[in-house]
Amino acid sequence: MDAINSADAPDSIGPFSQAVVHDDTVYVSGQGPVDPDTGEVDVESIEEQTAQTLENIGAILEEAGTSLENIVKANVYVTDMDDYDAVNEAYAEYVSEPYPARCAVEVSDLPIDIGVEIEVVAAV
Repeated sequence: MDAINSADAPDSIGPFSQAVVHDDTVYVSGQGPVDPDTGEVDVESIEEQTAQTLENIGAILEEAGTSLENIVKANVYVTDMDDYDAVNEAYAEYVSEPYPARCAVEVSDLPIDIGVEIEVVAAV
């Protein structure tokens, strides 16, 4: 198992790797809309938060030798299910058919003040 750390994605905020690779699979920890350069959440709308989150995931996947096109499973956590359609619109800009398997759940809170967190599993 190899840890992945991309300078183009935010640092982890706890005792976990941005991602790990095992065999031909990369497991990306939950990511949010933190700007990797500033360490801050610089976007407001849920669409912008989703886009920044997926940009961060894309950077981690690239460091692992793969891409967003190879995501096989995604878990999406939102703090307000009323944002579901807006998250889907932004998400659809980053994934293509055949779409990854996915679940989306509403959570009461996330580790930082954000509206969306996404974790993925991808083929390398």
